[in-house]
Amino acid sequence: MSTRANAIEAVERYFDADEFRAELATRVAVPSSSREEEHKPDLFAYLDDLMRPRFEAMGFDVHIHANPVLDRAPFLVARRIEDPSLPTLFCYGHGDTVPGEEGRWKDGRDPWTLDVVKDERWGERWYGRGTADNKGQHAINMEAMRHVLETRGKLGYNVTFLIEMAEEMGSPGLREFCFSQKELLKADLLIASDGPRLAADKPDMKLGTRGCLNFRMRLEYREGGHHSGNWGGLLANPAIVLMHAITSIVGPKGQIKLPALKPEHMPNSVRSALGGLEVVPGPDDPSIDPWWGEPNFTAAEKVFGWNTFEVLSFISGDPDKPQNAVPPFAEAICQIRFVVETDPDTFLPAIRAHLEDNGFDGIVVDTMRQSMLGASRLDPDHPAVGWASASIEKTLGVKPGVIPNSGGSLPNDIFLDMLGMATLWVPHSYAGCSQHAPNEHVLAPLMRDGLRMMTGLFWDLGEEFPRA
Repeated sequence: MSTRANAIEAVERYFDADEFRAELATRVAVPSSSREEEHKPDLFAYLDDLMRPRFEAMGFDVHIHANPVLDRAPFLVARRIEDPSLPTLFCYGHGDTVPGEEGRWKDGRDPWTLDVVKDERWGERWYGRGTADNKGQHAINMEAMRHVLETRGKLGYNVTFLIEMAEEMGSPGLREFCFSQKELLKADLLIASDGPRLAADKPDMKLGTRGCLNFRMRLEYREGGHHSGNWGGLLANPAIVLMHAITSIVGPKGQIKLPALKPEHMPNSVRSALGGLEVVPGPDDPSIDPWWGEPNFTAAEKVFGWNTFEVLSFISGDPDKPQNAVPPFAEAICQIRFVVETDPDTFLPAIRAHLEDNGFDGIVVDTMRQSMLGASRLDPDHPAVGWASASIEKTLGVKPGVIPNSGGSLPNDIFLDMLGMATLWVPHSYAGCSQHAPNEHVLAPLMRDGLRMMTGLFWDLGEEFPRA
């Protein structure tokens, strides 16, 4: 008789025989950077050459759909319908990456070659672009599901798997595609993996994400710079004015000063859920600045339960060749990360009104292309949360942390709010993985535990499918 333990033992053997590492290496080898037009063929190849045959071998029907707004970033939808009367699981991943940043990796590593390095604490680190974000993570979920199928002969539920190829550009076209394909993508529960664990040595689940709004603030007074000796003190400096405008919105310690950009309060359910969480940097992480951010909040409350305002870049004049001149313009790219208790549609009008009321005339505040991802959060009392927590604890012997929403952003609001499914995110990476930077990597023990954990989850789902 095939059992849950049999499936987990099989996936352990698969990992220990280096078969998963070989599978991940083939995925990393595809330079699927979505931000660069020249990699368009690679985005299609990732889906056609790697994903399609892998899913078809698992009994899925596979179709690749055009992106309605971006011609180089298609969507793959793989469906396995065991019985239309059964509930449906929805899985998600993205096969695109940020640029490889060739030449900037330590020890001359090629970002598109999986490089295994021995590590005293973690056994092995696997380096390569996409290992953590997101090829390694959806590879774990696919291979775990395959081992459940091979062990039991069936799943006991239906599955729809969506792989997109433009997440690193803000998922252009995903919302439009999902809206037009609501019936095709209809499901009861999402289980997906992206982002890092809160702590590398403990599993956790996120029930949603903070939203993200990027926008531009630009002040331009005149054409060309003018000699600062002849005109300094006579010509307004746009950089100084823009700096003061920004500091009227966010304080010197990072606290948001404009009430319209933050929640009125933190819900008790969120504060309670975050009460037992500690944000402890790992050995590869930067140290936390305890004086930064909303005063009297814990670190977990700051990053998971509240809004933050960031200046991502600031430019005036020519930073590489500064001149002795009053610059003609200044521009800042800013960002607001926000929780579900705030309405992002109100942010920019509130900023414009605030600037006008405080005499900061002439500053143009506008959105950027593909500038926003929405905030979302599943109710922590949903039956799927307790069910998944019990399954993970049964497999790993550790009760996972339950985090109301991640600090980062994903298109989860599309799945939770538009498509109406419960959402659970179970990450297999950690905060020090260097995603979006040179030296991106994963930790081998987290990969192995991820395979075991997801095999248990997908097995248990066939015996009890939690629904509200």
